[in-house]
Amino acid sequence: MNGYSFLQILMIVSLITSLGIFISLFFISAPYGRHVRSGWGPKLPNWLGWLLMESVSAIGFLVTFLVGDAPHTATIWVFLLMWEGHYIHRSFIYPFMLRDRQLKMPAAITLMAVAFNLSNSYMNGRYLFHFSGERYATDWLLDPRFILGAILFITGFTINRWADDTLLRLRLPGETGYKIPQGGLYRVISCPNYFGEIIEWIGWAVATWSLPGLIFAIWTFANLAPRAQSHHRWYHDHFSEYPKGRKALIPGIW
Repeated sequence: MNGYSFLQILMIVSLITSLGIFISLFFISAPYGRHVRSGWGPKLPNWLGWLLMESVSAIGFLVTFLVGDAPHTATIWVFLLMWEGHYIHRSFIYPFMLRDRQLKMPAAITLMAVAFNLSNSYMNGRYLFHFSGERYATDWLLDPRFILGAILFITGFTINRWADDTLLRLRLPGETGYKIPQGGLYRVISCPNYFGEIIEWIGWAVATWSLPGLIFAIWTFANLAPRAQSHHRWYHDHFSEYPKGRKALIPGIW
């Protein structure tokens, strides 16, 4: 089996798996954060779980860049910076911003996330930095697909960062409980952080105009949409005063 055949098989398996994940997460909330519960084996500190599972994306993508044969054009460098900008923050900054250091995450969840992130960073990196050949010349930066995708990516990243920072600021030092977030997109949806991340990776799919990028966008929605619904339901279950007009994920729709 050659390298491209392996990549194709990996993409097919990833697509099929995303469908199973999407359906199952509507019935079983992933047991971390506010949904953590017993019965999932040994646990890790929340910050350590985030660091371990997200850092493999930053490292794996960088490795595929370093060993790839595609020309290192300006476009390729921009793709590298986009990806690493997200994952360096998610891996090495966000975990240390978490207020509740006592919260635990099942090691099984961390391992499953590591497996996905290794596969996903390999698919995207291997395609961009090796199998794409000379497709991404510098003039790709002027292509309407790249421009639109970059705008979506930056918009989604900004929404995601703002929403996460809003949640972090809800807790004072030493506090561990949950509160109702207010302001901005939180006025209309329960999970603008997930909404932003979905927009971000749709932007990546458009900017790269690649099948691995599309699969990643599908995976992001398959993973986060059911979790947004779980969060939305949790808020209503725990706060009688929770705003009735808020949707879970998509303003005015769902």
